Amino acid sequence: MYRTKTCGELRIENVGEEVTLAGWVQRTRKMGGMTFIDLRDRYGITQIVFNNEIDAGLCERANHLGREYVIQVVGKVAERSNKNANLPTGDIEIIAGKLNVLNKSDVPPFTIEDNTDGGDDLRMEYRYLDLRRACVRKNLELRHRIAQEIRRYLDDRGFLEVETPLLIGSTPEGARDFVVPSRMNPGQFYALPQSPQLYKQLLMVAGFDRYFQIAKCLRDEDLRADRQPEFTQIDCEMSFVEQEDVLQMFEGLVKTIFKNVRGVDFNYDFPRITWADAMKYYGSDKPDIRFGMKFVELKDLTEGKNFGVFDNAEFVVAINAEGCANYSRKQLDELTELVKRPQVGAKGLVWVKFEADGSIKSTVGKFYSDDDLRKWGERCNAKAGDMLLILAGKTMPTRKAMNELRLAMGERLGLRKKNDYKPIWVIDFPMFEWDEETQRFYAMHHPFTKPKDEDIPILNSDTGAVRANAYDMVMNGVELGGGSIRIHDPKLQDKMFELLGFTEERAQEQFGFLMKAFKFGAPPHAGLAFGFDRFVSMVAELDSIRDTIAFPKNNSGRDMMTGAPAELDPSQLEELYINVDKARIEKDKK
Repeated sequence: MYRTKTCGELRIENVGEEVTLAGWVQRTRKMGGMTFIDLRDRYGITQIVFNNEIDAGLCERANHLGREYVIQVVGKVAERSNKNANLPTGDIEIIAGKLNVLNKSDVPPFTIEDNTDGGDDLRMEYRYLDLRRACVRKNLELRHRIAQEIRRYLDDRGFLEVETPLLIGSTPEGARDFVVPSRMNPGQFYALPQSPQLYKQLLMVAGFDRYFQIAKCLRDEDLRADRQPEFTQIDCEMSFVEQEDVLQMFEGLVKTIFKNVRGVDFNYDFPRITWADAMKYYGSDKPDIRFGMKFVELKDLTEGKNFGVFDNAEFVVAINAEGCANYSRKQLDELTELVKRPQVGAKGLVWVKFEADGSIKSTVGKFYSDDDLRKWGERCNAKAGDMLLILAGKTMPTRKAMNELRLAMGERLGLRKKNDYKPIWVIDFPMFEWDEETQRFYAMHHPFTKPKDEDIPILNSDTGAVRANAYDMVMNGVELGGGSIRIHDPKLQDKMFELLGFTEERAQEQFGFLMKAFKFGAPPHAGLAFGFDRFVSMVAELDSIRDTIAFPKNNSGRDMMTGAPAELDPSQLEELYINVDKARIEKDKK
C-alpha cells in the first residue's frame, strides 16, 4: 500500500508506531542539521522530520524536495517537543526512515494556502491546484455532507430519486436556453434543461407520488455572485398534497440539514409573510429579517407643506435607523450617493435626526415644523438618538430603492451576521406580472402554477390581481428555493396559456405532450426546488456560490481551465450544417 495512515489521523496515542504516509509537500524548513516537511493530503497535515545525524543521505534528498512534490514516507511516530495547537496532528511528528519521490512538481503559480496570492482567474485556470487548499476543499466536503442529508431525509419519507433527460425540447419562456445541434436531425436542436419541471410533473401523472433529484440545470443568463450558467437544484415533487403539506415537508428538510451539518437547531415554526406584506414592509420578495427597520409609510403626514418632492410623489416611505442621529455629514452624503446610483434609482434622500438633547434636525426643516417631524418620528417609533431615512417617488421603484438602503444600513450597523440564520416563507405571490414593452402578462413563476382557488373567478376580469399558490423559502435575504401548487386540470391549463398570450398552436407545439398526459388522470400535485449551490454557500457562510462548485465558470461564463466555450473545427460545423457569421461577431464586439 502507498500509505497505512492519512496525514490527518495520527495522534499522541500513536507514538511509537511505524507508519507509511503519502501526500504533497506543503512546505520545507531547514533548521541546523534537521529538515522539516509539512506533508499534506485531503485529511490534514503531518510534520515529517529528516535528521542529518540519523541518515545524512536521506536528509540531503529531503533538502531537494520542492513544493507540491508527491512523496511517500515511512517512519516512526514521535511526540513533538514544540507542539502546534493549530493542527489536529500538532502533538506528533514522523521521524523519517525512508523517502520515495512518487512525482515531481513544477513550481505552482500561486501558494497553496488558505490566504493565497493567486487572483480569481489564475486560480480558476489552475482549479485542480486551488482545490488542494483546505478552505476550498472543506466547502466541497460540506456539499457532500448536505447531499447525503438530503438523500437520507427524502428517502426516509418515501421519495424516489429519478434522473430526467438533459437533452430536451426548447421552451423559450423565462431565461434563455442553451441549445445543442442534432447531427442526426440536421437543422434541429435540443435544449439543455433550465429545470426538470415538465418531467417531474409527468412523473406525478405516472403515479410515482414522491420524486426528487439533485439535478443539473442550465440557463443562458448574465452572471453574478449567486449565479452560474450551470447550477444544481434539489428538485422535488409530490402528489395528493396541498400547500401546507409541502411547506411542512421542506421546512423539515431545512431544519434537519442545519441541525445535523451546522449544529443550528430551529426549534420553532418558520414565520410566513405574504408577498404583498414583504413588499410593503421590506421592499423585497426575499426579505432579510435578521434586523428590523421595517418600512413606514408617511405620505399622509407629508402633504400640504409646499415641499414638492413629497407633495408630487405617489409614495413616501421611511425607515428608523436606531442610534444613528450622530451620523456625520460625510456619512449622510455617502448614503445619498448610494440611493442615487442607477441600479438603486432614487433621486435623493431626506433625513430627520432626533438628537439626544431633544432637538430635531432635518434636511426639510424649513418646510416642516418640529411638531410635524415629531409626528413622523412617533409613527416610526423613533426615540432620542434615532434617525429617519426617507425616500419618495413611484411606489414600487421607491420600495426597491429603500430595500437597498435598508440592507446597506443593516450592513453598516453590523446587523447582518452570517451565522445568524433567519428563515421565512414568502407566500401568495402574484400570479402574473405585466410587461409594458410587450403589452402582455407573463407568469411570475411558470405557466403551470395554480392560481388560488378563490381568485380563479377573476382570471379574466382582474387578471393582475390574481394570486398564485406559490411559495419561496428565504433566508437572510437570499431565496434558497421556491415552488408552487401545479395546475392539474387541462381546462384551467388551457386558460392559463390563453392569458399568457399563447396561441393554441404554440401551446401544443411546446407543451402538447404534457397536455396530452393530463388527459389521462393527472393527480393534484405540487413541488419545490432549492438552489443546492446557494444552500451550501449559506451553510458555509460564503458570499458567492462559486467556491461550493468543483469546477465553476467565471463571470463571463468561461471555463478558464479548459478554455470553454471555444470555436469548433470547420469539419464539425459542416457536419452540423452550421455557418458561423464571423463578420457579425466582430461587428458586435465593437
